[in-house]
Amino acid sequence: MEQKNLTTTIIGLGLIGGTMAWALRDQGLSGHIIGVDNNEEHSRRALELGIIDELLTLEEAVKAADLIILAIPVTAAAKLLPELLNMVDHQVITDVGSTKRGLVLAAEGHPRRGRYVPAHPMWGTEFSGPDAASRNVLEGVVNIICDPADSDKDALSLVEYLLTSLGMRIVYMDSLSHDTHLAYVSHISHISSFALANTVLEKEKEEDTIFNLASSGFESTVRLAKSNSATWVPVFKQNKENVLDVLNEYISQLRKFKASLEKENWSYLNELIESSNKIRKVLDKKQGEKQEQKKVTPNK
Repeated sequence: MEQKNLTTTIIGLGLIGGTMAWALRDQGLSGHIIGVDNNEEHSRRALELGIIDELLTLEEAVKAADLIILAIPVTAAAKLLPELLNMVDHQVITDVGSTKRGLVLAAEGHPRRGRYVPAHPMWGTEFSGPDAASRNVLEGVVNIICDPADSDKDALSLVEYLLTSLGMRIVYMDSLSHDTHLAYVSHISHISSFALANTVLEKEKEEDTIFNLASSGFESTVRLAKSNSATWVPVFKQNKENVLDVLNEYISQLRKFKASLEKENWSYLNELIESSNKIRKVLDKKQGEKQEQKKVTPNK
C-alpha cells in the first residue's frame, strides 16, 4: 500500500508526538500536519518549530485528518479514545502509549473499534515537550502493534505501511502480554531510576559533591529520573498490577544483595553478580540484530 501526502492530526505535541510528526514529514508521508494540545505553550512552540502546519480544535482536526496519532498520557488517551471513535468514519487512529491494555479495553465493543490500531514505538528520552522532539531517530526502532486482528484490514495496512516506511521494525503482540513485558523491560527501569535519585538526594545533602563525583555509571542509571511525572504516573496507574509484580521481584533481588553484605557472604555476592552478567548475551544479541538491520535497510 502506498500512501503519501496524508493529512495527519497529532493529539499531544510533546516528545513522541513531535518526533512522529517530524518523521512523517521528513519521509514525505504526510503533506499536512495538524496539531491539538491543551498546553498553549506547547502548541505555540510546535508551530514555531515547524512540527505542525496549523492548530485546530479537536473536532476540526479529526474531521480534516486521514490519520490521527494519539500522543497524550495513557490515562487521558484511554478516556479520549472512545470520543475519537465516535467522531471518525474513514480515519485511522493509532497511538504511542507505553501501556496498551487500558486503551484496548476503552475501545472494546465500540462499533468503530476497527479504526483503531494500538501501537507503541520503543523509543523515548528523559526529556519532554515539543523542543525535545527529534529527527532521524526512528529507523531500526521496534514498534509494537497490539491485537492486530481487531483492527480493520485497511487501517492496519496503513499503519504498517507508515511504520515500515519510517524504517521501524514491527513486532506483533497481544495487549496483555505487551503490558506484562513492558513492566519488566521499561517501567521498572524508570522506578529504579526515580528511587535511586531520591536515595542519593536524601543521603547526599551536598549538591556539589553529587555533581563533582557522579560517574558515568551513575549518570546513565539515574538518567531516567529526569522523566516527566505527567507521563509516568499514568503509565504506572494503568499497569499497576504488572508493575507491582515486577517491583516485588526487584525488591526480592535487592534483599539478596543486602543479605549477602550483612552476612559477609562474599561467594553468594559473587554468584549474584555473575548471574546478572548473563544479561550481556541478550543485549549483545540485540545489538548485533540492530547492526544487521542497518545493513539490509536501503537508504532513503
